[in-house]
Amino acid sequence: MIRVRVTAAVVSTVVLACAGAAYADDVIEINEPLIAQSATPIADYLRAGTIGLAADPQDTRPVAIEYSEAHETRAKIHKWASWATLPVMGTEYWLGQKLYDDPNSLTSSSRGVHGAVGAALIGLFAAQSITGVWNLFDENSAPGKTKRWVHGLMMLGAEGGFVAAAAMAPGHSRNDLINFDAQRSTHRDVALVSMGVGTAGYLLMLLTGGSH
Repeated sequence: MIRVRVTAAVVSTVVLACAGAAYADDVIEINEPLIAQSATPIADYLRAGTIGLAADPQDTRPVAIEYSEAHETRAKIHKWASWATLPVMGTEYWLGQKLYDDPNSLTSSSRGVHGAVGAALIGLFAAQSITGVWNLFDENSAPGKTKRWVHGLMMLGAEGGFVAAAAMAPGHSRNDLINFDAQRSTHRDVALVSMGVGTAGYLLMLLTGGSH
């Protein structure tokens, strides 16, 4: 009886030892660090993508625009002509109103002065139109494009109005003498509208920071 118990104890010890050895052989060592799983993986992914986009210097860096020397020269001519436009326009308005109120305006010596100042005004608008339209296409990709186009169209419309007013001026032929009063009123109305549009276009750029 005692021999049976000893034998059973030996067998049990051997079995346990073999099982322990087998278990030890099945253990796999993991050298990688443990990574905690996020509770919000989608939000973390989107946040990482947003940070990457914000850190991209190409998206935040302003684009530099370089212009040629000819562009800068045209811009200076345009600016100088614009500064001279308002005084000349005011002088033309004063001379025109003086002639309009003069009953002898048809033979007045002020007609020649009024015509010369009007020609100078049209010349200033022509200089602004050439330089402005040229530079308008050069600055097509720069900020403020819509404002520049509105300004340009207004100034071109005013220039066309001044040319039309000059063509409508009475007294160019004998037939004008018949409808002199009606023609001088039309001439004055077209000129005043053109002055208003031109002044509005001028103030648009002056009061809003120029072409930017």
